[in-house]
Order: sequence, then C-alpha cells, then structure tokens
Amino acid sequence: MAAQGFAEGQSIFWPPLLDGEDYQYWKTRMEFFLQGYDYRIWSIIEDGDLQISKPKEEWTIEDKNKLSLNNKVKSFMCCALTKQEFNRVSSCKTTKNMWETIKLTYEGTNKVKETRIDILVTQYEKFQMEPGESISQMYNDFIEIINGLTGLGKKFN
Repeated sequence: MAAQGFAEGQSIFWPPLLDGEDYQYWKTRMEFFLQGYDYRIWSIIEDGDLQISKPKEEWTIEDKNKLSLNNKVKSFMCCALTKQEFNRVSSCKTTKNMWETIKLTYEGTNKVKETRIDILVTQYEKFQMEPGESISQMYNDFIEIINGLTGLGKKFN
C-alpha cells in the first residue's frame, strides 16, 4: 500500500511503475531513478550482473556486496512492473535481460523502431498549432513528439 500523499511511482523510495502505458516516459524515469539511487545499479542494467568467480566458501564481504547489488536491482525491476509486465520477464535470469525484454516488447526490433521514427519525424515536420488549441497544449504535443524521437534514439541538432 502506498504511503498517504504519494501516488504510485511518485517517490524517491519507489521505482516508477510500468503498467503497459507510455513506455518511453517510464523508461526515462526508471533510468533516472536507478542512476540516482546508485549508479552501480544502472551499470548492472547496461553491462549485466556483477560476477563472482570463486566458490561460495571463499566469498569476501566485497563479493557478497556484489551479489546484494545484483539482487537489489532485480528487486527494483520487479517492484516497477505490474503483474502482467512481470510475467513477461519472470523467466529472465539477469536484470539486463529483463530490461532488454521489456525494451524489445515496447520499442520492437530495429525495423519497427525505424518505422516509428519515420512516423514521428513526419509529425514533427508537419507540426503546427491547431485552431482553438492553447499554447500549453501545443507545447505538450510538440514535447511528446520530441520525447518520442529522443527515446527512440533520434537526435536533432
């Protein structure tokens, strides 16, 4: 149960929740959340689990800390997913694999990404204020296009 006064995913203590809506928004917030909590956690998402190559009897405190960090990032990921989203990744062995599975689900393959980029670039090029639209709404629509392109890796100079 969320603490009084906090919406789900609106706290520095809880990761943002992916509920199947607005993946790009969740992805950016999740990156910021994990990097802000501990940048080593974000490195595990990008590079894979920290490895220990010796028998359990020989583990040092540093080795145990590595395992704790691996499990902490996996726990954050699990807490950031609804049951339906969790079911997509429950068989993944590493957090990096969980992240990549979610990314593939929502961003698709490179071909799908390119198609989405083409659609958003067309929207960007044809963008104009609609009759009766407020400046605020126009700005929000424009930022949504830009954020979509940025999230898919398209940069503008």
